[in-house]
Amino acid sequence: MGEYSVLIGGKAGEGINTAGLSIAALFSRLGYRTYMYFDYPSLIRGGHNFAIIRASARAIGAHRTPVDVLLAFDQNSIDNHRERIHSGTTVIYDASQVVEAEGYGLPLDTILNEEKAPRITGNSAMLGALARVAGIGREVLEDVLRESVPAKHLDANLRVAGRGYDGADRVFSVEPLGGPALPVLTGNEVTGLGLVHGGLESYVAYPMTPTSNVLHFLANHAEGLAIKVLHPENEISVILMALGLAYAGEKAAVGTSGGGFCLMTEGLSLAGMAEIPVTIVMGQRPGPSTGLPTYTSQADLHFVLNAGQGEFPRLVVAPGDLDETYAWSATALMLSWKYQVPSIVLTDKTLAEGAFSFDIDAVAPHPDQEPVLWDGTGEYRRYARTGGGVSPLAFPGREGAVVKANSYVHDEAGFTTEAVDETIRLREKMLEKGESLSRELAGYPVVRSYGERNAGATIVCWGSEKWACIEAAEKLGARVVQPLVLAPFPTRAFKEAMIGAGRVACVENNATGQLARLLRQHGFEPGRSVLKYDGRPFAVDELEARLAEVFS
Repeated sequence: MGEYSVLIGGKAGEGINTAGLSIAALFSRLGYRTYMYFDYPSLIRGGHNFAIIRASARAIGAHRTPVDVLLAFDQNSIDNHRERIHSGTTVIYDASQVVEAEGYGLPLDTILNEEKAPRITGNSAMLGALARVAGIGREVLEDVLRESVPAKHLDANLRVAGRGYDGADRVFSVEPLGGPALPVLTGNEVTGLGLVHGGLESYVAYPMTPTSNVLHFLANHAEGLAIKVLHPENEISVILMALGLAYAGEKAAVGTSGGGFCLMTEGLSLAGMAEIPVTIVMGQRPGPSTGLPTYTSQADLHFVLNAGQGEFPRLVVAPGDLDETYAWSATALMLSWKYQVPSIVLTDKTLAEGAFSFDIDAVAPHPDQEPVLWDGTGEYRRYARTGGGVSPLAFPGREGAVVKANSYVHDEAGFTTEAVDETIRLREKMLEKGESLSRELAGYPVVRSYGERNAGATIVCWGSEKWACIEAAEKLGARVVQPLVLAPFPTRAFKEAMIGAGRVACVENNATGQLARLLRQHGFEPGRSVLKYDGRPFAVDELEARLAEVFS
């Protein structure tokens, strides 16, 4: 076996996410690339939580339906996943809770009582049993626990893990690959790191799934990253505080999801008119309204493209994996400041909360960009009309500069006006700025392609469906085309990527084919839509079957 899939399931509050990350670390230690999908209801306690951890010798970013090992803390973890169990699946279960199962039963209640260990350490018993079943040495197991468990709880976890290890037998052997043990990070964590790379000085957010952990991650590391992290009382305050920081000269970003972004739209329009740079991390989840708050979707594309009243340029990027997330989060912030436009990093729950092996040395960084600053000569005019539409920046307190910010139509100095000629000039200045941004983006990897150009079949996708599409395309002999920048849309680059496309399928996590609609608006025929809108991403084998119908 060169690839392994493990499912761990239980109730909310039992540490399934943390246990899943430990399983990913176990495989990573042996040189495997890992991906973890985490599924949980909107409950603090109870319900059914599970994580699927997939490990492979190659880079991956999606899960498959069948699993090789199922770790069950309760009966639901078996009953809800019977379609994943096959003849080669090994089941390890808590014999204290599960009444109907075949495999290795660990009497967790007895183990924890005898070891005088807290309930949460039962995860370590499961991890130990998994290591034994997979032929992974005890020393590797213990090293992973030493890295992930706080020192004051380490001894109890090591004892319980040893009991789990002794309670199972070897079923197969995971052979070490000899590659580096890459860290396993979530999309939210890498988004935060990318923003910092781009020059972030302040992050402002109100917690909202699935981007809450950007806030938590940056807050936990604020001192080491030399940034400020602020948590206002609501999303309206978030966007206005970020605009105030930017007006004062501080690079700021915010995070939210669809419901919070609704409240930010007037602030977004203010950023457009006042030409104040701000970067918004927008993690999609199913709506309308609260929808499925802990699940995934790609249904906010046109909302983001058209949010706010009136017409103003914006940058919208949709990364599909950690490498792209790191590079484009940084670039979104830098270009926002260079062109004084709002930028939006459009993610979703699958990418934001999914965990992936991350090799930062493999990231191809985009060029650094700096804002255009006033040189101090002459009278400062905040909205001076220059070639390209970008006015030099000065900040309050700068000697010789009166820095105005105006949400009304305004002249070059920033004074309100309703004059016809000034209104036209301001509108043309803003459009010119958007055109300058579009020209610069032509030098970036705004569209990516995978597979042979003349394959005869092409899968178009965006965002987190990237890796499921790449794997499905390999099996079907197709090609993948993935636009990363969605506004301003890279028409020329996309046209070049689609040369020789043949039959086309457009894969999305929404019910109406939003990328397909955008492609039609720009003169492209998106082919047949392959849609999934139940709040879950495509499994690779599920997508293979759907696409086989399209291309047959």
